[in-house]
Amino acid sequence: MQSSTVEPIIRISDVSKYFDDFQALKDVSLEVALGERVVVCGPSGSGKSTLVRCINGLEHHQSGSIVVDDVELGANRESLAAIRAKVGMVFQQFNLFPHLTVLENLTLGPVRARKMAKSDAEDLARRYLERVRIPEQADKYPRQLSGGQQQRVAIARSLCMEPKIMLFDEPTSALDPEMINEVLDVMAELASSGMTMICVTHEMGFARRVADKMVFMDHGEIVEMSAPETFFSAPESQRCQEFLAKILQH
Repeated sequence: MQSSTVEPIIRISDVSKYFDDFQALKDVSLEVALGERVVVCGPSGSGKSTLVRCINGLEHHQSGSIVVDDVELGANRESLAAIRAKVGMVFQQFNLFPHLTVLENLTLGPVRARKMAKSDAEDLARRYLERVRIPEQADKYPRQLSGGQQQRVAIARSLCMEPKIMLFDEPTSALDPEMINEVLDVMAELASSGMTMICVTHEMGFARRVADKMVFMDHGEIVEMSAPETFFSAPESQRCQEFLAKILQH
């Protein structure tokens, strides 16, 4: 765990988010230190995905503040671009371009957004494909890969932008059960390298293995926040106890 004296790299203060009349986030506050691994869990509709989508500006919060690496997320393009340069995101769906090869999917961002030479971008892409353990898939198209391989390509694509922070929004929920561990193993390796991570997931074995901090959300609020050993052995709120009882049965 990081020292409390370290300035947090992510500071979320009293954030509220509405979709028309529905309040998806209710005065949510959370701090994440550099190198900290945070796992966010909770029942469906609890606001978990909305929270991580707000951090990189995919959703706009109506009140409160979000500061990422000393940049406050505002409505202006400059702050949004600055934060997206620091934050990578991996979604439930892989969102790969089907008409591009794996290598082309990975080099697109570095070449266009970071103005990197194509040869340098390809070297970078191959390095990250090695890291996610599928270097041999570079010249294939997404349709030729399994779901687990496609998600690992999506992780490598985010890493090619060399972010300081990685956000994962239920990255294994669209995968067949036998493919889940290959993605979680890559994420665990990333966590062990010191990457700052916020991961929305129901994979509690993964959470026990990598999390520094567990966050339990329900009805748009953070109900409980603690270290994994406390969270799993002695959850305080009844809502969290009921959630864990259900999810740990599976």
